[in-house]
Amino acid sequence: MRKLVAVIGLAILIAVPFACDEDDEKDGLAMSAAQAPKPPAWEETLKSYLPALGHRNWIVVADSAFPLQISPGIETIATGEDHFAVLEKVLRAVDGAKHIRPKIWLDQELSFVTEDLAPGADEVRRRLDEALKGRGARPVLHEELIARLDEAGKTFKIVMVKTTLAVPYTTVFLELDCGYWPAEAEARMRERMK
Repeated sequence: MRKLVAVIGLAILIAVPFACDEDDEKDGLAMSAAQAPKPPAWEETLKSYLPALGHRNWIVVADSAFPLQISPGIETIATGEDHFAVLEKVLRAVDGAKHIRPKIWLDQELSFVTEDLAPGADEVRRRLDEALKGRGARPVLHEELIARLDEAGKTFKIVMVKTTLAVPYTTVFLELDCGYWPAEAEARMRERMK
């Protein structure tokens, strides 16, 4: 009987720390979930706009020197974050919104910004190519893109998301289009209307 009690006692002594560890782990997980950092305010702002954004709206992932514009429809949000981290989050958010799809524009000038003029330019170009691969990004002169934004901002919402990148002409412009109505269908419908 003493041996049985000793064995049971030993089993309890061995099991209790493990049970406590499991409880501690559960508490730790619960604490971690409760203390998990909230997404940055800019992500929440973008997320709140996405259901309302549609054809002719823009989202712009801008470098740090991109100007604060005064057109009434342009909202500028300074993220304080890395350009490529912000770009990835924005693309993921837009891809997750089935009602829109982006037409992507880049500054044509970036092709002519060499490493001797702006250190880091080669790496930025490489990373942009990688991030935008297969998305049909097209280069346009910077001034033309600014003019498009200015004009669109008079009537439509533009969400400007500024990053900390300090290499010129690295802004990524997402002109939003309808996600469920392709340009080919629009053209065919217009042809039938003639």
